[in-house]
Amino acid sequence: MCGRYYINSSILKKIEQEDAFYGASGVPVRGTPQGDRRDIRPSETAPVLVRSGNDSGRGRQVHIEWMRWGFPATTGKNLIINARAESAMEKSMFRERIWANRCVIPAAGFYEWNSRKEKCEFSRAEQDEMFLAGFYGEFAGEKRFVILTTEANPSVAPVHGRMPLILERDEAVNWIVDDSRIGEFLQKVPAGLSRKQEYEQLTLF
Repeated sequence: MCGRYYINSSILKKIEQEDAFYGASGVPVRGTPQGDRRDIRPSETAPVLVRSGNDSGRGRQVHIEWMRWGFPATTGKNLIINARAESAMEKSMFRERIWANRCVIPAAGFYEWNSRKEKCEFSRAEQDEMFLAGFYGEFAGEKRFVILTTEANPSVAPVHGRMPLILERDEAVNWIVDDSRIGEFLQKVPAGLSRKQEYEQLTLF
């Protein structure tokens, strides 16, 4: 799963400057000094990249919006924060929104906890940002997003069996705007990640 990730203010500024995002427009990370880290937890608002409307002007394909993380559950106070990429299209609540409302969640990295409740941090070694595939819906007039997860690759599997569905920089816009590639992206195996851990228990063999 993905239950917490982090961003910094330089990520959105970099996205706005990247030709790969066709002039994505938006605002800097609110309340985050340049370069400082900000953890994003379920129910908090965060910046996401979404498809621009036909009236957005200047040929922009995507733009940045702020949304709340998590769909309200039909019963109880829990939030739906993740959806399994392998089965999301089988569920009507997810399928319709994946077709119409795909988004990308910019991040600098994410956290996961192993079986001993030790916190591990994952990031890309070769770049300072990652792009998480997701989708969104509107509830009581408020837009909310969900992060897609997939089976953990070898770099994450020793810590947890699931991980976010991570797209490459040149795939992010296509996930948002290209309906013909939905199935391809839902089956994607994310690239390897770097892991940092404050404490790791040693095992003697």
